[in-house]
Amino acid sequence: MNSQVINETVSPKEEGVRLDRWVKRRLQVTQGQLEKLLRSGQIRVDGGRAKANTRLEAGMVVRLPPVHQQTAEEKQAYKPGKLTSRDQDFMREMVVYEDDEMFALNKPAGIAVQGGTRQGGRHIDGLLDALSDGEYRPKLVHRLDKETSGLLLIAKHPAAAAKLSDLFRSRDMQKAYWAVTVGAPKPAAGQIRCWMAKGQGPEGRERMVHAAQNDEGARHSITDYITVSQAAQKAAWVALRPQTGRMHQLRFHMHELGTSILGDDKYVTGREVPQGVASGLHLHARALLIPRANKKPLLLKAPLSGHMKETFKTLGFLEAEAGNDPFELFL
Repeated sequence: MNSQVINETVSPKEEGVRLDRWVKRRLQVTQGQLEKLLRSGQIRVDGGRAKANTRLEAGMVVRLPPVHQQTAEEKQAYKPGKLTSRDQDFMREMVVYEDDEMFALNKPAGIAVQGGTRQGGRHIDGLLDALSDGEYRPKLVHRLDKETSGLLLIAKHPAAAAKLSDLFRSRDMQKAYWAVTVGAPKPAAGQIRCWMAKGQGPEGRERMVHAAQNDEGARHSITDYITVSQAAQKAAWVALRPQTGRMHQLRFHMHELGTSILGDDKYVTGREVPQGVASGLHLHARALLIPRANKKPLLLKAPLSGHMKETFKTLGFLEAEAGNDPFELFL
């Protein structure tokens, strides 16, 4: 037990982190204990009282009370867990971009982003130690479905995680996906707006369903889409730009048009699937346009690979048809 009050300055790498999360990295306290310390003024920020959800700024001074403080051994720098050389190579090979704040991975289809009751086994979150610099454990800032491939951003430190998470929650970050649909959407381009909510499909499986605005759990969703190329009306290559980020939004919206995404076993139409195409969900997180203060926006792209590349070849789709900037299609 350390009996001394500690005043610690917030570092630039932890700017934007909530106060409660910042404190829990330093004190072994429950959320209830932390709230009590805040109410009694034992934890203060720049000499004043603060709330658990206060966002910290670099240079702020946080007063930590004399509860159980970490020992010198506990305060040692974060040490990555032990991973096999195969797992380390797997993670490093996915990196398509890196800077001081983040990694951008090109996630293959078939691996979950996080573990769960139905996922189990190997997943991206469990392998993030492979990307650690030894100071902070990298952190997920958004998700992709297990069978969706493409760009996945990983924050290098807490300040980057807070900033990138805020960008994903806002409409400031643009996202572009590529999909192959069963049949060609009509009209060939447009915007889908609807209310959707969690429900059940015909077989009792959880899925998103059409909802009215006042229905419980209803969320408004918006997607821009444009058909890049068609294969004799049997299939189409569609570029998608979600304006909102709802669960299964793109899959649901394509199903609402009557042209489900090829390989989707949850949102299915009665259309005939083209012959000779690869198996698997044909949905790829192609690009992100990330705004940056006093700089040009950062354009990140993830090249196609695996089953989608095979299907493009089978159907005669040429990636050059989309141009160098995936967002120019929507202008």
